[in-house]
Amino acid sequence: MTDPDRAALLRAIHDAHSPELLRYVLRLTRGDMPFAEDVVQESLLRLWRKPEMLQNCTDGVRAWLFTVARNLVIDDRRSARYTRELKTDSVPERSSPDEISAAFDKWILSDALMSLSADHRVAVVRAYYLGQTVADIAAHEGIPEGTVKSRLHYALRALRIALQERGVVR
Repeated sequence: MTDPDRAALLRAIHDAHSPELLRYVLRLTRGDMPFAEDVVQESLLRLWRKPEMLQNCTDGVRAWLFTVARNLVIDDRRSARYTRELKTDSVPERSSPDEISAAFDKWILSDALMSLSADHRVAVVRAYYLGQTVADIAAHEGIPEGTVKSRLHYALRALRIALQERGVVR
């Protein structure tokens, strides 16, 4: 039997038996579709490697394919990889937000803000904590907008240096 003849025969066997074989393997694997498809493919590959089986009657080939598929599933389930896997729908531990880290960050930032001058601190708090615009800050403090921008610029530089001294920023 030549390779093209074997390929055509294997294709015919695939078309005739693979849907039932896939359903059978899905039952064995409890619905694990990717693994079931791999088992069907491996069964057909093993049939390709055994040309003497291709010459048997189709019922013999069908029984052989089902036996090979069953043995592949059993071998996988007995393997060390499968016995060490834990399959579950729920994660045993849920992650929770780190409240201490957030409190620590607030404490460090508060300490760094206290190291700024009063004018710089007011500019940063109003702009970044209260969400006021430069025009709003200028109107409330009674200073030009350019002065507010300058204070914000130098306040952020000083804040970065203060955080670097505390080991928070590089």
